[in-house]
Amino acid sequence: MFRGNHPTRVDEKGRLKLPAEFKRRIDEQYNGRFYITSRDGRVAEVYPIAEWEKVEQKLAEIPNFDRAKRKLMDRYNYFGAEAEMDAQGRILLPQILRETASLVADVVVFGNQTYLEVANREAFVANMDANPLTDEDERTLAGFGL
Repeated sequence: MFRGNHPTRVDEKGRLKLPAEFKRRIDEQYNGRFYITSRDGRVAEVYPIAEWEKVEQKLAEIPNFDRAKRKLMDRYNYFGAEAEMDAQGRILLPQILRETASLVADVVVFGNQTYLEVANREAFVANMDANPLTDEDERTLAGFGL
């Protein structure tokens, strides 16, 4: 399970240095291969390939003519690319996603249970400030026991 926020940097070649806590988990549970994509072009989703294959299994159950599936697949494929972790614990982020999401220099890497999210630090903080948890959000979460 991936959890927490581990700020790091994307180097000038577009490589993300995986934070030590996440790299340790990847070394223990996964083979260092990833599928990197995005639903919105603002945040990269970094799936260990075994977790991505679970997403693909769910997608395969949805008919190909379903509009929502087509829209999602367009995004997953447009932004997506496979990557492999190098010996220094770095992965190359897809160029189109680096450009669209401004994934350069300082980024935040969040654990989201089965995958990692990578976002431009400034843009993420600005979005979080602009969209605080509301009373309605708190009531919804309370309904789930949180």
